[in-house]
Amino acid sequence: MSSVTIYTKDYCPYCVKAKGLLTRKGKAFTEIDITHDEAQLKEMLEKSGGRKTVPQIFIDGKPIGGCDDLYALDSSGKLDAML
Repeated sequence: MSSVTIYTKDYCPYCVKAKGLLTRKGKAFTEIDITHDEAQLKEMLEKSGGRKTVPQIFIDGKPIGGCDDLYALDSSGKLDAML
C-alpha cells in the first residue's frame, strides 16, 4: 500500500484539483498545509529539490511534481499502479 503526501496552501486551486483526483481514486493522503508554516515549507523545498510551487505531491516519498504532473500520470495510465 503506497503512501501519498501532498503539500498545499489554503488559496491554491491546483491543490484542490489534485486532492480531488486522489479522492476520486479512493486514495487517502496526508495533507501538509504550508500556508503559514515556514518549517514545513523548508521541508517541502528540501524534499522536492527546490520546487516552490504547490501542490508538491509525493508517492512513497518519491517526488511526483504538481497537479499537472499528477494528471499526466493519470492520463498515461501510470497513476493507478503507483497508488
